[in-house]
Amino acid sequence: MKSQIERHESVALKQEYDKLRLENIAMKDLMRKPICQNCGGPAILGDSSPDDKQLRIENARLKDELIRVTTLAEKVLGRPVSNLISQITSSTPRNSNLDRSVWRHGSNGPTGLFTFENGSSSTSPMNGFILTSEYEKTIFMQAGIAAMDELLALAQAESPLWFQSLDEGRELLNYEEYSKRFSPFSAVRPSSIVNDATRVASSVFISSSELVDIMMFPRKWKDMFPCLVSKAATIEILFNSNNGTRDGELQLMNAEIVFPSPFIPVRHEKFLRFSKQHSEGMWTVVDVSLDTIRESSYSGSFVKWKRLPSGCIIQDVANGYSVVTWIEHGEYDENYVHPLYQPLLRSGLAFGAQRWLGTLQRECECAAILISSRVRLEDTEVGAFTPEGKKSMARLMKRVSNSLCTALSASTSRRWEKLQVGGLSVDVSIISRVSISEPGEPSGLVLSASTSVWMPVPRQHLFDFLRDEKHRGKWDILSNGGPMEVISCLSKSHDGTNLVSLLCPPAAAPRDSNMLILQDSWSDQTGSFIVYAPVDSSSLEPILKGADSNYLALLPSGFAIADGSILPDGALDFGGASVLTMGFQILVNSLPTTKLNVESIETVNNLMSCTIQKIRASFGLE
Repeated sequence: MKSQIERHESVALKQEYDKLRLENIAMKDLMRKPICQNCGGPAILGDSSPDDKQLRIENARLKDELIRVTTLAEKVLGRPVSNLISQITSSTPRNSNLDRSVWRHGSNGPTGLFTFENGSSSTSPMNGFILTSEYEKTIFMQAGIAAMDELLALAQAESPLWFQSLDEGRELLNYEEYSKRFSPFSAVRPSSIVNDATRVASSVFISSSELVDIMMFPRKWKDMFPCLVSKAATIEILFNSNNGTRDGELQLMNAEIVFPSPFIPVRHEKFLRFSKQHSEGMWTVVDVSLDTIRESSYSGSFVKWKRLPSGCIIQDVANGYSVVTWIEHGEYDENYVHPLYQPLLRSGLAFGAQRWLGTLQRECECAAILISSRVRLEDTEVGAFTPEGKKSMARLMKRVSNSLCTALSASTSRRWEKLQVGGLSVDVSIISRVSISEPGEPSGLVLSASTSVWMPVPRQHLFDFLRDEKHRGKWDILSNGGPMEVISCLSKSHDGTNLVSLLCPPAAAPRDSNMLILQDSWSDQTGSFIVYAPVDSSSLEPILKGADSNYLALLPSGFAIADGSILPDGALDFGGASVLTMGFQILVNSLPTTKLNVESIETVNNLMSCTIQKIRASFGLE
């Protein structure tokens, strides 16, 4: 309650400060350009007698209000924010955007953030935008603190902000209670705007300080969440901690969040990320988007996706574990989502807390197993992993999985060009790019084709079928019509669902053929993934012994499987169903200057269509 009162006071003071500052600017403008009260024309300086004493009084009031605002920020952070007074009161920020908008939550939420053109927030320094105003940074800090307060409120157990849905069997946000607490705007919104709020808590084998460091380091954050974060960068570090930790650190970041399907738009985001240590072993990391949604935006310029305060609360427990509570809250325009995937997004499994925490658990479990001496290996002479080899292989497969995900989602982390091809189904995505000296990829013209289909087959059944080497001949052209043989595998999870396999095509013993199939597969509560690529056995041998895998050029293909039991009309398929996304990548020509021809497009499209037909036939779905 005390923190809420202080936050309300801070917001009120800031609003009063902005009002006084504008009045001060207006007074100064009148001094520079005096106007005759009788005729309305320019006045002679001698006729003008501004009240200097009144201006000094106003300036003193402005300074006093600023002191009170910064004192509040310092009280929350537990350290000095900055020497703002001399910098702000000495001059008015030039080209300030602070008066252009109000944050969507109104006076009780983060306030005073920027509104940028076309619904997007500030750009990176390379695009010419650099934060230089200390006042603006303080406003960002206020937004981060308010977002943290909201996240902590949403994380409270037995909170009236959440209720259990009997129909869906999961927690749902109580938007009526949420509106009372955080006062979002009350304007009428288009019916296509969907609120998406999820929370989940579980233990993870990672310490709180280590996870916070990963979250605040863009490259580590991207590596920890493969197939979810395709791009990440820090635009500017607004506040640093004085004690060498991440406590009180505030960053302005941008990122690209993806789902492995061509039917779900890539989510580009610019946001504030704020980390705060509350006690020994307890941290909060919160994000809040800078894409401002104003009531006027609903005239037709609403951004496709807006992330409201989201993040995680981490509490250290025993034996290297921590309890992580993850909360994701946002709004999106469903008009930009293919009907096939609308039920999945509404369920929260596509971008919700379950996917973030599930990915974190999988990656931490894999890391723990790889550094353990008790690793489950099933080796033969051809594919034996050394201790360093298993780590090198894990890094390789993470790169391969990311490569397929960027192709399925057409992520801008690769310069994909979308192709419009006549005669192809609208549900088929054809994209191409030129690869020149890309690490881990062959150089030349790369073509990718992908599509998503609904199948009345439970997700786990479909996953088990597609990754089973015995059924490979039923759908994979590389299997020569017969089952493949597992010559080595590396388990990256205790239950065997996260598995790297080396497969040998039939009728070609390892001593008679150099081609192997490298496959990675994993599954969790939000989805399943299978990625594979042909590889020369002689090229793979150094990696099995621990050599750097970046030199190995691969173009993977594979599948992403999502739950499809919720039909587009909202009904449930109690027998179980899946949404299968398939993607193929091929090297059209090793010459980057090669022009793409229609024959290459038809070849990869026919291969994809034929593969889907074979999979459907295997389940009696002719």
